Amino acid sequence: MSDPALDPDSDPEGPDDRTLGGYFEVHDRPPAFEGADGHPYTVSIEVEKTANLRAPYLGFLVFPRWAMTGVGIVGHVETPTLWEGATHDAVFREAGLVPLFRVQELLDEAIRRSGPTRDLRSGSVSDSFDVDSDAS
Repeated sequence: MSDPALDPDSDPEGPDDRTLGGYFEVHDRPPAFEGADGHPYTVSIEVEKTANLRAPYLGFLVFPRWAMTGVGIVGHVETPTLWEGATHDAVFREAGLVPLFRVQELLDEAIRRSGPTRDLRSGSVSDSFDVDSDAS
């Protein structure tokens, strides 16, 4: 085990849990979000191998939608490809640098793209959600 004081890459304050990767590292679990549709979501970083020789790995986020009771997953939404890279670790590391506020924005964008969903806050079915408005 190396001495952190001698490691130039060591962060004396520890990982920043305001980023996706930092949150996973600090809390050892995914962050939870309330989507624009009022449903609870968590997030996972997904990396897949592709046939692209210049960037053989791509990354995107998957947001499992949880039952309101929290007992199980009842669906999901996902982002389009957000990152491409030469290695699995490079793409995973890049995804981990995303601030949590941006992850929330990506979730709400994915919900809008997913089509009609019941908004739990208002009870209505909508083709899209205005993620900038406050629900009463």
